[in-house]
Amino acid sequence: MHISSESAILYFGTPVILVSTVNEDGSFNLAPISSIFWLGWRAVIGVGSSSQTARNLKRNGQCVLNLASVNEVAAVNKLALTTGSDAMSPWKVARGYRVERNKFELAGLTPQTSETVAAARVQECLVQQECTVAAMHGIADDEAMLKGGILTFELRIQRLHVDASLLQDGNPDRIDPDKWKPLIMSFQKFYGLDNQQVHASTLSTIPEKAYRSPDVDKARQIAKLEA
Repeated sequence: MHISSESAILYFGTPVILVSTVNEDGSFNLAPISSIFWLGWRAVIGVGSSSQTARNLKRNGQCVLNLASVNEVAAVNKLALTTGSDAMSPWKVARGYRVERNKFELAGLTPQTSETVAAARVQECLVQQECTVAAMHGIADDEAMLKGGILTFELRIQRLHVDASLLQDGNPDRIDPDKWKPLIMSFQKFYGLDNQQVHASTLSTIPEKAYRSPDVDKARQIAKLEA
């Protein structure tokens, strides 16, 4: 039996990506995200408008999407509640985020030179996508309390790097899904495809009510009107 729910977190299971960008001083920023989807050789990501990732993308329009596997989960978790931006949003301040300048060093990951963009690849990630920004859009511009807080970037993939261990035998253009073990974010916790939690999640220490959106209250009002 279905019941009406007001769950504030709707991350039912999305892949974890490490987005690398270039800071104003030429150093690298590295940010874990799971707001992403692909259509062909295009990817769409969602990030906070005040984040260092958003600032870097707006400035130089380049990044690398480094797809994390379950093997990188500890490194990913070390980046939780960190930001490369001094202009931290009040939301992040209230949740205990801290400024970290050297994200690669903090996570124990290795920067690898890209071929078509200035941003670095993550050597440890078995799948890497060099991208440029094709378009940028706001999210929730119809809601005064949310307007300007989140940006989506449409990214055009211009170079795909795949570790040979993931390819189907004899086919360099086909990834074998039986060999690829992506890291999945599900309700702020880390999972593999076997539906087993693979590591404790620092991000999950933020209470769910902190993610509650005014859209939930608007949905409740609509439900009352329909009752």
